[in-house]
Amino acid sequence: MQTDATTVDLSGMPIEQLSIQTIRTLAIDAVQAANSGHPGAPMALAPVAYLLCRQMRYNPHSPDWFDRDRFVLSAGHASMLLYAMLHLTGYDLPLEELKQFRQLGSMTPGHPEAGDTPGVETTTGPLGQGLMNAVGMAMAEAHLAAVFNRPNHRVIDHSTYVVCSDGDLMEGASHEAASLAGHLGLGKLIVIYDDNRITIEGSTDLAWSDDVPARFESYGWHVQNLGDAANDLAALAAALETARAAQDRPSLIMVRSHIGFGSPNKQDTAAAHGSPLGAEEVFLTKKAYGWPADRTFHVPESVREHMGEAVARGMAEELAWRERMEAYRETYPELAERLEISIEGIPPEGWAAKLPKFDPSGDPLATRAASGMALQVAAEQIPWLLGGSADLSPSNNTEIPFSGDFARGSWENRNIHWGVREHLMCSAANGMARHGGVRPYVATFLIFTDYARPAIRLAALMAQPVIYVMTHDSIGLGEDGPTHQPVEHLAALRSIPDLVVIRPADANETVEAWQVAIERTNGPTLLALTRQKVPTLIRPADAGGVALGGYIVADSEGSEPDIILMATGSEVSIALAARRQLAEGGTEARVVSMPSWELFRAQDRAYRDSVLAPSVRARIAIEAGVEMGWHEWIGEDGSFIGMTGFGASAPAAQLFEHFGITAEAIVSEAQRLLAT
Repeated sequence: MQTDATTVDLSGMPIEQLSIQTIRTLAIDAVQAANSGHPGAPMALAPVAYLLCRQMRYNPHSPDWFDRDRFVLSAGHASMLLYAMLHLTGYDLPLEELKQFRQLGSMTPGHPEAGDTPGVETTTGPLGQGLMNAVGMAMAEAHLAAVFNRPNHRVIDHSTYVVCSDGDLMEGASHEAASLAGHLGLGKLIVIYDDNRITIEGSTDLAWSDDVPARFESYGWHVQNLGDAANDLAALAAALETARAAQDRPSLIMVRSHIGFGSPNKQDTAAAHGSPLGAEEVFLTKKAYGWPADRTFHVPESVREHMGEAVARGMAEELAWRERMEAYRETYPELAERLEISIEGIPPEGWAAKLPKFDPSGDPLATRAASGMALQVAAEQIPWLLGGSADLSPSNNTEIPFSGDFARGSWENRNIHWGVREHLMCSAANGMARHGGVRPYVATFLIFTDYARPAIRLAALMAQPVIYVMTHDSIGLGEDGPTHQPVEHLAALRSIPDLVVIRPADANETVEAWQVAIERTNGPTLLALTRQKVPTLIRPADAGGVALGGYIVADSEGSEPDIILMATGSEVSIALAARRQLAEGGTEARVVSMPSWELFRAQDRAYRDSVLAPSVRARIAIEAGVEMGWHEWIGEDGSFIGMTGFGASAPAAQLFEHFGITAEAIVSEAQRLLAT
């Protein structure tokens, strides 16, 4: 079925409608060409997208301009909506890339990915993550505005816009996001809820009957329910203006849309959600739009000019901001320099020299306590470092004592109380890091990375330098029992690409871990810390340290050891005790601290072989977790001493004895290995 493009006259169509139909048909054509994707939501939301393109403050030729508005497509499956917006407004996203939608190596992956496509603010895919990221962005904006703005000098003044779906709001994480945003009064956060009432399985009635406006009103949001107004530009524009004016609280604009709008046979059906329309339906839909049905990826020149006005508009906005910055710099030179350094995010030279050092003759100290001491020094040196805990700061030791609490009207403070919201905490930290100007750290018990893992994974995928302070790292936490004792978590976290996991053995390793975490700006770093006290190690003067990932703590008297004992965290001290017992029997053991597999793996082969001598095949790994992954280091002939099941409720010392993580067990296993 064909039609002659010349028979379709688009000249009489208003430019607004022409632009909207262009967004719709670009999405239709890209999904059809890929034979994969979600055309329905872009077709429904094109009017909203058009208005945001016209109203938001951004510069397509300077995607990272700092005071731009942020846009987050939390409904990441509707990615072609965003790609069409970016292409038409003049970002470096050629039409050829839209034609390569969902293809290997393209700038248009199936879900938006930060770093792949200019103008994509954050990686969205798992529903709810974008909304939580946006809360973090709004928090970062509120903090920086409170710290740096002065009367007549508003150098930080932008909004965060979100488009979310039914699926985003079904996810429990969205409750955490909305609850805290309302509590904090984040008035620069504007969420547009696409109430299209369709999910993959069918109507949302199958599993969804929430009163969304009442829910958000109870959170303290400003709520506008526009009803069936997804194509009413005047109503949508007025709602956006009203939302921007409601600066004392976040805003929700709820609009009833029609998924697959304009498709004669698939509008308002699940068939328009996750599959191409099909050639016949594409033809019929374009006819319904009054569009040339035989043209694909058609962008009328008038639309290109109209939407492309965003470039000149954005350049003028950025220039005005830079002029404001110059005036600010003249009036507040120290503040201006501090803001620029915060945006750059590079720690001051020599900052680590002030970190604490611990004497081995001192009393044992929990690594969580040493972490708190290191954090205080880091926070003094790096004023853009801020964060907090999921209601566990007294246990995590993550409070900055010389700062107040980040709260409604007190956003300049640096202690963030996340409440019992691990999902939100870690995802919002991603948003804060993506926003820039701040360096977030977050904290809870290591066991609760089960709740945080999706956000940790996305931080790694986006290479965001979030710092995770995770305490109570093993059965050593004691009496809380197996529900709180992480045994498989280190293995699970180490499996995440580009996440650096550090489990320090003592106070000094903990300090070094903080230095690594602060100076590592190309990905997230997780510190796994003890509740129980551990002795400070005596290390050789030429010993390496945490930055190397693994190093020799104590070595054999001869040229080569009989056996290598390697451990992490509190178990390094147990390995050292075993070495002493082995020496009494004439066995020479090398003890290696392995705080970070990722950092050790990054060293060259010569260094790794100098620590784990290839000729020494008798090796034992000791860790109060499961064995998974350790064979990379101990080889097929090595042994593992650790956990094979869940923990138990008892004092820590009894648990290590009960589960056989003792010096005596290590000695016995070493003797067995050497005898075979």
